[in-house]
Amino acid sequence: MKNFKALLKIILPLGVGLFFIYLSYSATSAEERELIYTYIQKADLRFVLLSVIFGILSHLSRAYRWKFLLAPLGYRPRFINSVLAVLIAYISNLGIPRSGEILRATTLTTYEKIPFEKTFGTIVAERLIDLLILLLFILSALILQFEIIWEILSEKKISTSQIIIGLAGMIIAYLTIKKLFSKTDNPIIQKIKSFLSGLAEGIMSLKKMPNKGAFVVHTLFIWVMYLAMFYVIKWTVPETASLGLNAILPAFVVGGLAISATNGGVGIYPFSVALVLAAFNISNESGLAFGWIMWTSQTLMIILFGSLSFFVLPLVNRQQKS
Repeated sequence: MKNFKALLKIILPLGVGLFFIYLSYSATSAEERELIYTYIQKADLRFVLLSVIFGILSHLSRAYRWKFLLAPLGYRPRFINSVLAVLIAYISNLGIPRSGEILRATTLTTYEKIPFEKTFGTIVAERLIDLLILLLFILSALILQFEIIWEILSEKKISTSQIIIGLAGMIIAYLTIKKLFSKTDNPIIQKIKSFLSGLAEGIMSLKKMPNKGAFVVHTLFIWVMYLAMFYVIKWTVPETASLGLNAILPAFVVGGLAISATNGGVGIYPFSVALVLAAFNISNESGLAFGWIMWTSQTLMIILFGSLSFFVLPLVNRQQKS
């Protein structure tokens, strides 16, 4: 049963990705696919390279930021080991979603002798911070597109009173569930409570962290680099070159969410990006070309440096022992 679940975790995301590749293929004609290929072939490599550089800078910053979380626990891993562990995590996630976090923690446990549970705890805390930043990006995208959202709600004849009633219903549901959680002894709910408690503990541990300012700066830098590596790709496709941040930000957010749905966003990433850009009068061909250029450049970078990391890591640490 455990083997079946493990296999399902690999096959299901890949299946979703392949389904969206098929969906993109079937939704375009031979002429449109030829046009998409032409766009990709003629993409300005200067901007593709710039996007890759921004991606590399974000990974280096993530590895450096990690030391601020490990410092309160009394550990100071070598920067090179942190960088290689982060790159290994990214390439691992391309194969099995979320497996990278475990492999990243295991890498430092092996080469820096840091207990696995402590290393993994810092990764959970880090992911929670990133989740918060992503939610802020989602909120920003909603604010920028408030007029479009309001127009859709109006077309659907959804009134302000209905929205207020809906929000009130969600608040009541939340309070009811919270009350039930506090009183029940159900083992499944107890496990959920324990998990949520652990997440809260991970967040609270950030209070003990020195150099909070530097941690915040690196966090902002990482996400600015993420947005920048996406933004510059607009100049690789003629039709998307004039897009502003009001169009790029929603596509960036949806693309980010798509990555977590499959193995690194295979298939679903270009499809999702094209779907959002279509709302800004960008043709499906240009939208798909944008998505594929972005996804391919970053994925190839991860495969290259992630693969090298597996070979470099033991060599670097063997030299250190010597």
